[in-house]
Amino acid sequence: MKSLKDLLVISVDVANALRDGVAVVALESTIITHGMPYPQNLEMALNVEAIVRDTGAVPATIAIMNGKMMVGLDYKELERLAREGHSAAKASRRDMAALLSQKKLAGTTVATTMQIAALAGIRVFATGGIGGVHRGAESTFDISADLSELARTPVAVVCAGAKSILDIPKTLETLETNGVPVVGYKTSQFPAFFTQASGYPVDHAFDSVDGIADVIALQATLGMDNGIIVANPIPDDHALDAQEIEAHIARAVKEADQQGVTRKNLTPFLLQRIFELTEGRSLKANIELVFNNARVASLLALAVAAQFKA
Repeated sequence: MKSLKDLLVISVDVANALRDGVAVVALESTIITHGMPYPQNLEMALNVEAIVRDTGAVPATIAIMNGKMMVGLDYKELERLAREGHSAAKASRRDMAALLSQKKLAGTTVATTMQIAALAGIRVFATGGIGGVHRGAESTFDISADLSELARTPVAVVCAGAKSILDIPKTLETLETNGVPVVGYKTSQFPAFFTQASGYPVDHAFDSVDGIADVIALQATLGMDNGIIVANPIPDDHALDAQEIEAHIARAVKEADQQGVTRKNLTPFLLQRIFELTEGRSLKANIELVFNNARVASLLALAVAAQFKA
């Protein structure tokens, strides 16, 4: 039987940073494989890693390749993910063992990135937006595995809230039920991905990453094994109009229902339709909010590293 050491491959840069107590930021890879087309996806991935480095942290893009959980990718590995795109698998927790066994290429979702980051010892993760409770979940029971992962994996997830296509109040209620704190970075409102505010409050608001790092350290001291959501709104100059985006989402959801699109195919379908309906503006907003989350996650990782060195 294979050991975890056989399955987990950490790049030299990331391994050295973890050994020396240097800040590391985990990055997901489904945004590369399923989030946007080539070559924009590769350019975005390289720029995100550059932002993390420029802020003083070490990027650790995570993916499944050749029967291994890869933590920290080189250029060729990033390019392979970007070129493969949707032909790569989309790995969530339930798929992990099968994908590793079959040695398939897979982008990791928020849930799986958290899982692998925790195995590697990484405490901070930057993404675009988390998954959550889908609209109409009272009949479809379509709820992202991201929420259950947040309930059991001690990784801080910096995001622009939940994706706008979701039922945000039900998503927040599920997070509360699962004991996952939702903290706002320079905001008291939970953002809605393309827009800065959803109309629903965060649990606690902080004006600095130091305060959030203190919460992360205290959760570790208390032996709490859940994650934490760090809600970081999209920059104002890149936010979309709330009424416009809601109208596009409603249309896309209706089309998905008419075409029978469900489960893991639903989110990519909805995001693609919104891209088409906004004539590409949603992709630009998506990229900018990811950049912004990478910056904040890097600052948070630096503050967390200082906390755990103290």
